[in-house]
Amino acid sequence: MNEDILAIGGFFFTVIVVTLGLPLVRAYVRRREAEPAASTLAQERRLERMEQALETMAVEIERISEGQRFVTKLLAEREQPVKALPQSESR
Repeated sequence: MNEDILAIGGFFFTVIVVTLGLPLVRAYVRRREAEPAASTLAQERRLERMEQALETMAVEIERISEGQRFVTKLLAEREQPVKALPQSESR
C-alpha cells in the first residue's frame, strides 16, 4: 500500500511539474529569442551612426585637403615671380 501511494504521488507530482513547467519554459525560450532581435536592432542603429560619422569625417578631410592644395598653390605662385626676375635687372 505504501508503494501505491508513492506511485500515485509521483504521478501527480509529474503532472503538476509538466503543467506548470512547460508554459514557464516556453515563455523563457520566447524571451531569449526576442532579445537578440532587440540587440541586433541596436547594433544596426549604432552601425548607421558610425557610417554617418565616417562620411562626415571624409567630407571634412576632403575640405582640409582642398584648403591645403589651395595654400600650396598660392605659395608656389608667390615664389615664381621672385625666381623669374633676372639678376641683372634687380641690381
